[in-house]
Amino acid sequence: MPRAWIVRTGRAISGLLVSLLLLDAAGKLLELAPVVEGTTQLGYPASVVVTLGVLQLVCAMTYAVPTTSVLGAVLLTGYFGGAVATHVRVGDPLVSHTLVPVYFGVLAWGALFLRDERVRALLPLRRGEAARPAAAGSAAARPAAAQPAATGQPDAFRGASRGRVDPAPARSSYQ
Repeated sequence: MPRAWIVRTGRAISGLLVSLLLLDAAGKLLELAPVVEGTTQLGYPASVVVTLGVLQLVCAMTYAVPTTSVLGAVLLTGYFGGAVATHVRVGDPLVSHTLVPVYFGVLAWGALFLRDERVRALLPLRRGEAARPAAAGSAAARPAAAQPAATGQPDAFRGASRGRVDPAPARSSYQ
């Protein structure tokens, strides 16, 4: 179980990110002059500004809801990828324009990692694993025949498609 401050930090970063995305989406939906001008300078017609705002709003809200946050992060990654491609196409400066969506993507996934146990189960951070011998009774110390059958899913996701979540996910000595 992670410390409470880690989860709160993830939620705070997510809240800040969602707030910025909602602010930008509102500018697009209201078709504010600076937003429309910026979009046309990037080579898009003014007629797509509202559509981009709706897309951004859907991605941000999907990310904000805890049950759909992983899907939201995937959608935001695609949205940010399109923004990077747009900035590369028009020749914008690398650090100040082109990589800004990458920074936002890293923030989105980093915050999700901090606040969501399922993401931590998918992407475990391990320190010194090669140097540390397997503990007696751990999965690494058991022979392959004694290990549970692999389903291709982390324990936290087993049964989730049927509305069940495994009540006792595999323990790791690194948590």
